[in-house]
Amino acid sequence: MAGGRAGHGHAVKRSGTRPARLNPVRRASLIVLILLAGLLALTAPAFPALKRYGALPHKASGPVNVLLAGVDVHYDDKAGVWPWPATPEDYSQRTDTIMLAQVWPDGRTNLLSIPRDTWVNLPRLGWGKINRANPNGGPGLLTQAVQDLTGVPLDGYALLSLNALRALAEAAGGVTVDVPQRMKYDDNAGKLHIDLQPGRQHLNGQQAEGFLRFRHDGLGDIGRVARQQAFLSALVGQVKNPLNWWRLPRMVAALHANTKSDLTKGEVGAVLGGALSGLKVQAYTLPGNFSGPNWQPDRSAIQSLIREHFRNPNDPRNLAVAVVNVGAPGGSARRLKERLEGLGYGNVVISNASRAEVPTTVSGQAAAAVLRDVGHGQVSQEEGLPGADVTVRLGTDTPGE
Repeated sequence: MAGGRAGHGHAVKRSGTRPARLNPVRRASLIVLILLAGLLALTAPAFPALKRYGALPHKASGPVNVLLAGVDVHYDDKAGVWPWPATPEDYSQRTDTIMLAQVWPDGRTNLLSIPRDTWVNLPRLGWGKINRANPNGGPGLLTQAVQDLTGVPLDGYALLSLNALRALAEAAGGVTVDVPQRMKYDDNAGKLHIDLQPGRQHLNGQQAEGFLRFRHDGLGDIGRVARQQAFLSALVGQVKNPLNWWRLPRMVAALHANTKSDLTKGEVGAVLGGALSGLKVQAYTLPGNFSGPNWQPDRSAIQSLIREHFRNPNDPRNLAVAVVNVGAPGGSARRLKERLEGLGYGNVVISNASRAEVPTTVSGQAAAAVLRDVGHGQVSQEEGLPGADVTVRLGTDTPGE
């Protein structure tokens, strides 16, 4: 019947158009763009650090020795408010934490904690605590003090503000450590409030700072050193877990925002190369004993520790070098000694000898490497002075002052 209901037995035609499907190539491109956007958001905090220190990880020929030091905060005692506010960070205050870090290409990492109350003889200042080196001579004097104390040549330094470890712990999502005892302390002026119960627990940034700065356990600075080592070991353990790698950019940013350093891109690349090999950390404390409130270093035990764990046999700066003026202008031996010590040589002595009209020679173990730092002369097979690994005899070809 021609007049039947329209559409009976037929599909109803819908209005509008169907959305176009993405072809597989466009869909894959969109997914890649989304992933890149997420990666960019994760890594963006680290961009300033990458711009300053960015370097490709590489295998160095030997270890990188870095001085790490945490710097005290300075408060503005002329401010009209209480507690006094902190002044802008300039990294010029006393060092609350001092540590020598040695990173080898295979990931071996040796840490030597130096108590801030260690009693040393500082150039131009005399005897006193090592933590006064930075405010009186900057990182240069602190570096020299640590080199003189340990005999380990340092490649660079990194000064950390008081906020560095708090910010680092927050960026890491907290750090799990064993709190050895009840820790309760309040310092309203310093805005430091510590309230921790004993036992294994996950600490946020503020709690981690209290854990690291607490000193009222009968051990003073030595107790703090032990907790610093425990904290760093726990932090390294977390960083090595692939589930935490997404946190690394924020951790890098936290360090960069609270650090002053003279490390070169090459040195940073060498440290990263060692880290990628898998960090294996061993921590040590500077040998010594309490002498009143101070830490009196045990020089003999320090030499034994350095010789066993920190000595790099391929680095000429670890060798005992004797400098003899046999034909050079007056003061040449002293100037070379100062120059070599400025390069990180830790054991340079001046010896006497009869005058002679001869050229400069360098003899002994690794003579060629030392000759490069002397800057002139030639390698010789002469017998060296007793007790010296390398003997430098300055001759008539030595330039004047």
